[in-house]
Amino acid sequence: MITISLCMIVKNEESVLSRCLDTVADIMDEIIIVDTGSTDKTKEIAARYTDKIYDYTWINDFADARNYSFSKATMDYIYAPDADELLDEVNRERFRVLKACLLPEIEIVQMKYVTELSNDAVMNAKSEYRPKLFKRQRSFTWIDPIHETVRLNPVVFDSDIEIIHRPIATHEKRDFSIFRQEIAKNGMLSDKLRMMYARELLKLGTEEDLCAARDYFLGIYNDNPISDAGKEAACVLARLARKKKDIAGLMKYALKDMLEKPCSEICYELGSFYEEINDYDEAIVWYMNAAYETESILDIHAGGDLAIAGIVSCYEKLILAENNESKLALYKDNLEYYRAELSAWSVPEE
Repeated sequence: MITISLCMIVKNEESVLSRCLDTVADIMDEIIIVDTGSTDKTKEIAARYTDKIYDYTWINDFADARNYSFSKATMDYIYAPDADELLDEVNRERFRVLKACLLPEIEIVQMKYVTELSNDAVMNAKSEYRPKLFKRQRSFTWIDPIHETVRLNPVVFDSDIEIIHRPIATHEKRDFSIFRQEIAKNGMLSDKLRMMYARELLKLGTEEDLCAARDYFLGIYNDNPISDAGKEAACVLARLARKKKDIAGLMKYALKDMLEKPCSEICYELGSFYEEINDYDEAIVWYMNAAYETESILDIHAGGDLAIAGIVSCYEKLILAENNESKLALYKDNLEYYRAELSAWSVPEE
């Protein structure tokens, strides 16, 4: 049987830390808590479970904090939960079984990350695999019978364990500040972080947040507006243009997006724009395109419940203003249909 070190970084998690540790503590062989500056009772709660509590000076770098926590581990594998996660009894048993029979050649175990609440800023599905269990010391193995080389890719196992993510708040302001810090430091973001920044801006960003990100995404857009990165940037810039009532800007980003494969996010922005200027028929056209004719590249909701809710809203407003009986009947039929569509829509399972 393998041994496992739990390594967690925390700050002001008094409301959820016990909830998390109560579900995993008895499966772990070592619990390591790295505190990044709590001012509440987080460390006091942690002390109920372990005496391995370390202070870490926060430098706006989660990777550095994770690396520090991993450096304190001494067991075969490292489990890296967040404080707002937990395991139910079914998945506690799955974890016990995994611990008892995990093959030593497995270097990373992925577990399904299941978000129950709608305030998660980064997921477009109810669940997704994430690496959660890591072999602490990796051995290097030669492969290939000729022109031999060292295997570089880790051996990854997709387990059946489901981790319940139950946040009590979002952290977009903190995240946005770290994105901006990284841009200021290096002038750019990795492809992954660029996409995550754009996604979080669309899901949770205020006009102020969008303004702060404008120059970065404008540079990406101007470099190549029809690349994947350029299309993501166009979604952010179109949202900002609509918020600022910059019609010319909105149309520039939208029309260029239409030259290639249009995305749901841009169609949704056009639907929102036309609804805002009370052109409900035109708004419905673009909401329909968002929901049924295009695909999302950043926010699944833009091509799903948000777009359908826009259609519903427009038909409700058309009904209030319509006197023609035949049109009124059509609007009411359509409203009933799209209300049912909205009720039936759900985030994809994976």
